[in-house]
Amino acid sequence: MRFSDLTRRITGDGAAAWQIHDRALAMREQGMDVLLLSVGDPDFDTPRAIVDAAVTSLRVGETHYSDVRGLHSLRASIARRHRERCGQPVGADQVTVLPGAQCGVYAVAQCLLNPGDEVIIAEPMYVTYEAVFGACGAKVVPVAVRPENGFRVDPADVAQLITPRTRAMLLNSPNNPSGASLPLATWQALAQLCIGHDLWLISDEVYSDLLYEGEHISPASLPGMAERTATINSLSKSHAMTGWRIGWVIGPESLAGHLANLSLCMLFGLPDFVQRAAQVALETDLPDVAQMHEAYRQRRNLVCAALEGCPGLKPVWPDGGMFVMVDVRQTGLGAQAFAERLLDGYGVSVLAGEAFGPSAAGHIRIGLVVDQSQLDEACRRIARCAADSLEQR
Repeated sequence: MRFSDLTRRITGDGAAAWQIHDRALAMREQGMDVLLLSVGDPDFDTPRAIVDAAVTSLRVGETHYSDVRGLHSLRASIARRHRERCGQPVGADQVTVLPGAQCGVYAVAQCLLNPGDEVIIAEPMYVTYEAVFGACGAKVVPVAVRPENGFRVDPADVAQLITPRTRAMLLNSPNNPSGASLPLATWQALAQLCIGHDLWLISDEVYSDLLYEGEHISPASLPGMAERTATINSLSKSHAMTGWRIGWVIGPESLAGHLANLSLCMLFGLPDFVQRAAQVALETDLPDVAQMHEAYRQRRNLVCAALEGCPGLKPVWPDGGMFVMVDVRQTGLGAQAFAERLLDGYGVSVLAGEAFGPSAAGHIRIGLVVDQSQLDEACRRIARCAADSLEQR
């Protein structure tokens, strides 16, 4: 039987990147000692107050269809939070609630891009971006960054890639996998490119609440950018809510209307009990959230300090996020070969940087998703793998 061309456009390196993670899970199920650092799923439980809000909502019977745009009260909370943190005037009618930031990127791409349109994306990039834009027939134009520059994008490099077919650019700050964040001057230069060439900016800000160095800049708050920016965020990482599948898009009301229409024909809204939980997460000062933020910062420090100076390894200190990139090129192995050897011989699962783009070649991505004692053990195993690899050269 035949399948559509879409099925080809949503496969590729991004889908294949998870094979090592799947193999690590299978090894664990067989009883093997494997430290799983290959997926960005927080090891913390969702704070109790958030869970209680969902349970209460279920018990009072909020189990019917909901507004396809999201509950008005939740959208108002999202708008208020964004105003307070970024200074951009935003109202509830500019917010669309969707099942996770991943769905937000997909929905925005469908509403902004036509087949053949080009979208500039800084790489290394999140592994699903290529398939997301492939689904709507758009062409991803990667802009390379340099590890020696902390994986930060250079606006001059972006400018050289703009063509008459360029429709948008997507930037993720802090970045997954690198953890690099963009300073104000860089955002201002990128904003001028967007305005000068009449481009949309898709700003993926999922890790904005996990920033340890510098200040988070939401580009939609810059002059002339609100009407051309789709800001995407969620609670998955900051509040340990990956499995709840709730995120949102903030943009012009015209975009929100199109997103609502897409949600109507594809999703028909999110469960009310999930949205009630999200509202508590946004409106409550939860000590658990601050504790998680500090735990991630300490884990970053631990990994970078433990691997700094180890033969064959060079960690790249991230500004934020929940990952650390480590350069393994001095071992003489490619990142994929190193990751395979690390899993098979030392019981640590990480992702190879090539899955995120050529700029990350020769790097592995370590997830800060286990406690400090397990991370410390993982670092010892990684260092041992590197030392053994050097001896075998």
